[in-house]
Amino acid sequence: MGWEIHIHLIAAVSWIGGSVFMFVLGISLRGKENQDAVYPRIGPIFGYFEIVALTTLIITGILMIIDNGLIYLLWDDNIHNIALDALREKLIIVTIMTLITIVHTTIAFRTNGKERTKLETIISRGSSMGIFILNFIVLHYAIVIRDII
Repeated sequence: MGWEIHIHLIAAVSWIGGSVFMFVLGISLRGKENQDAVYPRIGPIFGYFEIVALTTLIITGILMIIDNGLIYLLWDDNIHNIALDALREKLIIVTIMTLITIVHTTIAFRTNGKERTKLETIISRGSSMGIFILNFIVLHYAIVIRDII
């Protein structure tokens, strides 16, 4: 394993740790006035931080796949083993999580400091919960793959 794994792990800790922090913050802040005092200030900072962390995860993940010669194996449906199948499943979940993150971030930046519509609120909260849950599923697959390797 090269340098990519170290950067990947730092980005993963940042991404998942940030998600847990925002989740705890979200359930801890009661009252609209408390939320309005906090989210418009930390939301954009957190959003940019998380964009950098996710981008770093994707780039270092791709580099590790290429460096370990897995890029062609991933696309060959005839090749199956526990590690490769777990990596495929992890990548599918990462793709879904990335798409959900794009939706969530778009709504968050567009409505920062403004009143959200009912639909925006539902999508934002649902996507936030989805990201939170998918983080731990991706982490599970990372642990499975690491145990096998």
